[in-house]
Amino acid sequence: MTPKPAQILLVEDNPDDIELTREALSDARLANEMHSVMDGEAAMAFLRGEGEHVGKPRPDLILLDLNLPKKNGREVLAEIKNDDALKQIPVIMLTTSAAEEDVSHAYSHHANAYVQKPVDFSEFMKAVRSLEDFWLSIVRLPSR
Repeated sequence: MTPKPAQILLVEDNPDDIELTREALSDARLANEMHSVMDGEAAMAFLRGEGEHVGKPRPDLILLDLNLPKKNGREVLAEIKNDDALKQIPVIMLTTSAAEEDVSHAYSHHANAYVQKPVDFSEFMKAVRSLEDFWLSIVRLPSR
């Protein structure tokens, strides 16, 4: 039996970062499907299967930016981790912020990891591939 592709939800408002992440994940050795939304409200609608997101698969992993329109990444993280139906999904903060207060806030609200986005293209690609290798091939995640 062929394993189901891993479902990844990228919550990111920068179209360039979406494309870079998609490219990094498409080169992966593991089958995956990346879904993306560009704001925090859309992220919660996706996760709850509401509106245009009815029938979308539950993600195995969420890559979440901090600075988002409509509902920021801090609010989205808190909402996910306070929802019994969603809190088991690993959330990786993937952001440009190096601020200690952002790192501390993320972990105090149960983020599973905090990764500062590298500015350099090749380093960004390497970071995304490393996340995928770790979270989708080494770590055992709860079954859907």
